[in-house]
Amino acid sequence: MSFERTKVLVLGAGYAGIQTVAKIQQKLSRHTLDVTLINKHEFHYESTWLHEVAAGAIEWHHATYSINHIVDTLKTNFVQATVTAIDKEAKKVQTTAGEFDYDILVVALGFESESFGIQGMDEHAHTIVSPETAIAVWEEINKNFNRYLESGDNNDLSIVVGGGGFTGFEFLGELSNTIPELCKELGIDRNKVKITAIEAMPKVLPMFPDHLADYAKNFLKDNQIELMTGTAITAANDQGLMVKVGEEEKLIAGATRVWTAGVRGNQLMEKSFEGVKRGRIIVKPDLSIEGHPEIFVIGDCAAAMNGEGEGARPYPTTAQIAMQMGELTATNIGHIIKGVKTEPFNFIDRGTVCSLGSHDGIGIALGREVTGRRAAMMKRIIDTRAIFKVGGPILALSRGKLLNI
Repeated sequence: MSFERTKVLVLGAGYAGIQTVAKIQQKLSRHTLDVTLINKHEFHYESTWLHEVAAGAIEWHHATYSINHIVDTLKTNFVQATVTAIDKEAKKVQTTAGEFDYDILVVALGFESESFGIQGMDEHAHTIVSPETAIAVWEEINKNFNRYLESGDNNDLSIVVGGGGFTGFEFLGELSNTIPELCKELGIDRNKVKITAIEAMPKVLPMFPDHLADYAKNFLKDNQIELMTGTAITAANDQGLMVKVGEEEKLIAGATRVWTAGVRGNQLMEKSFEGVKRGRIIVKPDLSIEGHPEIFVIGDCAAAMNGEGEGARPYPTTAQIAMQMGELTATNIGHIIKGVKTEPFNFIDRGTVCSLGSHDGIGIALGREVTGRRAAMMKRIIDTRAIFKVGGPILALSRGKLLNI
């Protein structure tokens, strides 16, 4: 006697998608499910490590690992392809590897850079949203620093970063370690290097108390990195970033220009669903979408509300939240198979740590504030734990950061 298995299609192998598959493999029987994971790369990359790649602190392959190392081929069919269309009425997904139908769909297509329409930003600034873009940042810095050896133009040693948010601070923190090393290697005076960060808001790192944000700002100052706050970027060009200070517009020169101030959900979301804003759709408490209980949207494409009523706001798009969404989605798929009511998403905040280079940082972990080396160690623990939850102890040992403490 044969039984028809429920077809589960997972789009994207970022934190949310890969966690969904990992938990399905752990909790659910392959005899009841036919699971397919589709991702455009053959690897998963740690997006929270991309700033390290961009600053030359680690090689790109240290931030990635093969999906085949974590997918049990007896339980999951992995297809390397790009998703091109989703037809929610026909329950079909088009990809560069052909068409796939589904009974249950998990959309976890990840994020893209968002320049908010700032003139020239897409053309003249690098982003940190994938291994490819992160590699390009460090290659640009190296190219410009090597050019300085012939040109003698100090502008070749100028780096301007648009955005003083979480990613911006972590990137700048890594630069505080790697730029002195690069200068020493090339025989360049570090004092000639100018690194400037520009933040439109008057406050930085609003997820932390003011005194922790001040710690991070002082770290930048101590490492010869200038931070401009309350300064709107109006345009980007091949010379740097244009800003508005009062009524005056001026150029903040930068041979290397990096944009870290905005992300959005995948653009395919607008083409596939109604009510999508900046690539994100409001999901129901169980992370499914209105009118389609068989479709779950998680990670950067989901706007999961932190409550009900006028005061409700979407949870931020963090790796911690994405992984918890993936875990719940796997649980709810099991409930659907068993005919049991699905569960609502209940985010458990285990804290947040912002690294400032390899030996410093700020954070709130397990309800306690941490700074300095303790924060840096906590960040390594968090990063290693994320790998462990997906790939188990062997992967955590080989790709985690605890051995670097």
